[in-house]
Amino acid sequence: MLTLFHSPESRSVAILSLIEEMGIQDWVTVRTVTIPRMDGSGGRDPANPHPEGKVPALVHDGVVLTERAAIILHLTSLFPDSGLAPKVGTPEWGAFATWMAWYQGVLEPAFILEGAGVSHPWLTAAIRDHKTAVARLRAALETGPWIMGAKFTAADILLHGPYAWFPEGTPDDPLIRDWVDRCKAREASRNVRAEDARRMATLHTAA
Repeated sequence: MLTLFHSPESRSVAILSLIEEMGIQDWVTVRTVTIPRMDGSGGRDPANPHPEGKVPALVHDGVVLTERAAIILHLTSLFPDSGLAPKVGTPEWGAFATWMAWYQGVLEPAFILEGAGVSHPWLTAAIRDHKTAVARLRAALETGPWIMGAKFTAADILLHGPYAWFPEGTPDDPLIRDWVDRCKAREASRNVRAEDARRMATLHTAA
């Protein structure tokens, strides 16, 4: 049994988009929970099993999985015929796993630190900076049109996320902006955003 704990307009939207793209909606139960938000609204939901009260959290037969990259690797491995990731054990899957880890360990931290105006030699030594991360994205897209090459994968779902949510942080680069727009324009992404707007309205009504 698979249960996804999700909060509208949050990081877990990436997992909803993945589920929609994979066509596994009948296999995953989605439970809406509240989370503390930057504007002071919301709050930790006792029904949420995430150790820090965040989302996403995926419960698979009683085992709690967190972190989007880990959940993406798990779901695409569970449903290998979905076509959203290379076959496990192939060199291509290794490259896919690399993008997952790079997002969590480099791109998102660098993006957040730049947005927060935080800079320190330790940070640039460890993860470089957002400009360097953008150069790596661009290098992949130059041979694209998607991150993994000719085919759209879950790597695109995860990696374009910060720029979809915070357009002001998107590099002024036509290649990257076009990629973000193409990701956002996919039917699964549009369906999830529409449904999420309804979920958010329900949460506000309940509050």
